[in-house]
Amino acid sequence: MTAYLETSFLVSLYSVDVNSTAAVAAMRSVVAPFPLTSFCELEVTNALQLRVFRREITPSEARLSLAGLARDLASGVFHSVPTPASVYEEALRLARRHTAVIGTRSLDLLHVAAALTLGVSALYTFDRRQAQLAHAAGLKTPIRVL
Repeated sequence: MTAYLETSFLVSLYSVDVNSTAAVAAMRSVVAPFPLTSFCELEVTNALQLRVFRREITPSEARLSLAGLARDLASGVFHSVPTPASVYEEALRLARRHTAVIGTRSLDLLHVAAALTLGVSALYTFDRRQAQLAHAAGLKTPIRVL
């Protein structure tokens, strides 16, 4: 199964939070390489820096998290993918079809649209609304989100 690992999943995988154990466990059942869009890399970097701002992690922990992601990118766990322009068109289509019912945010729309555009079969997320959107769009969502 090809998978798209979105920001909430990656942040939990590379820094300790309430979902880290589940993220590590989920990695045992998926096969690399995973696409990493430029958009997702930006969002992961920003999410980790926000955790520093909120004093949830230290600057050193954020650097270690980002270094881990960079190592996995260099070793082939991820392959860097420029965010295709068609992602925005797909996100707009998803917004028109699903946001009024699910209440998805723009960034969630972009992740699901990226997964669809890249042709993966599953989206790994800890975000409930994003998982609902992914499921409605036909993607598998292997993580149980409460």
